[in-house]
Amino acid sequence: MSEKKSLPIVEADEWLKPVEEEILLRHNLYLQRLEAIEGSSGSIVDYANGYRYFGWQYDDTLSGWWFREWLPEAYDVYIFGDFNGWQRTQLRLEKDKNGVWSIFLPEAMYGYRLTHGSLYKLHIHGANGWHDRIPAYAKRVVQDDETKNYTAQFWIDEPFDWSEDNFSASKSTPLLIYETHVGMAQEREGVGTYREFETKILPKVRRAGYNAIQVMAIAEHPYYGSFGYHVANFFAPSSRFGTPEELKSLIRKAHSMGIAVIMDIVHAHYVKNLNEGINELDGSQHHYSKEGGAGYQQYWDSKTFDYGKREVEHFLLSNVKYWMDVFHFDGYRFDGVTSMLYHHHGYTDFDCREKFFDQGVNRDAIVYLTLANKLIHSLNPAAITIAEDVSGMPGMCNPIEDGGVGFDYRLGMAIPDFWIKLLKDVPDEEWNLDEMWGVMTSRLPGVKTVAYAESHDQALVGDKTIAFRLMDKEMYFAMNRASENLVIERGMALHKMIRLMTISTGGDAYLNFMGNEFGHPEWIDFPREGNNWSYAHARRQWSLASNGFLRYSQLGEFDRAMIRLVKKNRVLQNGYPWKWNTDYDNKTLVFSHRNLLFVFNWHPEASIPDYITEVPRAGKYTVELTTDDPRFGGHGRNSVGAEHFSYSVKDENGNLHHYIKIYNTSRTAVVFKWHR
Repeated sequence: MSEKKSLPIVEADEWLKPVEEEILLRHNLYLQRLEAIEGSSGSIVDYANGYRYFGWQYDDTLSGWWFREWLPEAYDVYIFGDFNGWQRTQLRLEKDKNGVWSIFLPEAMYGYRLTHGSLYKLHIHGANGWHDRIPAYAKRVVQDDETKNYTAQFWIDEPFDWSEDNFSASKSTPLLIYETHVGMAQEREGVGTYREFETKILPKVRRAGYNAIQVMAIAEHPYYGSFGYHVANFFAPSSRFGTPEELKSLIRKAHSMGIAVIMDIVHAHYVKNLNEGINELDGSQHHYSKEGGAGYQQYWDSKTFDYGKREVEHFLLSNVKYWMDVFHFDGYRFDGVTSMLYHHHGYTDFDCREKFFDQGVNRDAIVYLTLANKLIHSLNPAAITIAEDVSGMPGMCNPIEDGGVGFDYRLGMAIPDFWIKLLKDVPDEEWNLDEMWGVMTSRLPGVKTVAYAESHDQALVGDKTIAFRLMDKEMYFAMNRASENLVIERGMALHKMIRLMTISTGGDAYLNFMGNEFGHPEWIDFPREGNNWSYAHARRQWSLASNGFLRYSQLGEFDRAMIRLVKKNRVLQNGYPWKWNTDYDNKTLVFSHRNLLFVFNWHPEASIPDYITEVPRAGKYTVELTTDDPRFGGHGRNSVGAEHFSYSVKDENGNLHHYIKIYNTSRTAVVFKWHR
């Protein structure tokens, strides 16, 4: 194998020159691993077929079922279930030289008992004793209503018609993501289902104008309140929402509506439970993890993967392929990437370049993530990958061939943090426009960023959404359109402005958590002992947004108009905005995208008639959108369609500058469109 002497990622960025050797080393480690994979399996796509080998596999030649599980340090392994009367030590598996245990069950002997829906477990003897366990490759795991225990379920995939599913998540389309959670998407108190989501929620997403959903909590997780981030069974769609076939139907329906489906995948850690998950599955403490503290994420109380172990790599890459191959997911948002990238899991200040390239970095994790992106885009070149990395690791979104890790997008995680800090700690009249502009536009050229004003974490009990932070308890009794309330007036105005500012300056894609667009008034509180196991707050009250007497509908209507504007005028494809004016006294920012001019007046009081601002070119400027529109709960001080004609002035050097006069109203954002 010939090693590269230099990489485009370094050639394009002088700041990386001092660490070029480390970047080359990482890239060569990836190339060496890829070469080994291709040498043994032909391609990385063929390599990632663990789900076709492990677990239950039907053998047409022998007319029966093989069961296989990788348990290298187990002493004894048995399989048992309702098909053999739950006799734990009747059916012993045999171990091969690679640590794979297997058993063959002839259909003639077990076919009438081992049927679709049969329940089973493994009985494993290892260094940690005898335990009844769920296999790592189980494709269906169900919970007993009475005992609350989880058990693997023998599941024969029904034939599913994907013939008319020709959807492609084209990267040229502006990515507008509606982040969702199937279980809490419905309005009724209880756990929502895949079927309910397909019939009730997808139409809402389409009407809102978003072209992708990012689905949380798909892989089975024992604790519902973990939001799906403490995964136990990586190949099993959560049975609390329905069957695998119903999940496939949801995805097929989304595709028919032109909506991409991105899975929130969790490969940063796994639940430490022995009863439900893969922790110490073979009896050792270094099965899927490293021994001791190196295999433990102390901040999340969970186990971490040993990315350098080949069998673990195979397990995770097979998991990546499984969801795309079997369920037709269009890509992934990789959760907890920062935790993966560093042995300290990112709990440090990234205040110098060396922090990205020192001994704290987990090279094995970088190689794994690069392989995962290679696999994903080999399976589907139009697939979408998003990295949740708060550290800003250089190269995450650079092409692999240039020396990068290969993600398509990164999450702009500094943006919601900025809005929280601003709303929480800084009076309106002291908002710093330069800081706002700096945070919104702080991204490297070519690094695609998903901008979002607030995260799902802010919607949880103990935190506050933007709407709740702005309007707090007033939302419970003053959201009637007939009410007059200064807190609500301010909150409505800033809620719209913050979202428009974020989508128009913050990145190349946009994300919103379901319900936040219309200012959902209540936090998320999953059933727990402290709330008497109530589902009252683990749902979304869509009826608030459809109630024409309430102001929630006005916020929802603004969000739809904002999304239409962005799509129609290709704002997200335009890259960085161009700033024309920063007026500190009047708290006004003016910038442009293509033929659109954005004027943001953040001042709590100052409304200026005949306000003069420079514009990109001569011509007519008409009001295309205003947050002050009465349709959106505003006062109508700027009318949509109103015309403003430019005039020109030469400066002392003879350069021609163009200006317009507008009514610059307080706490308002106005979007003008240029015409010749």
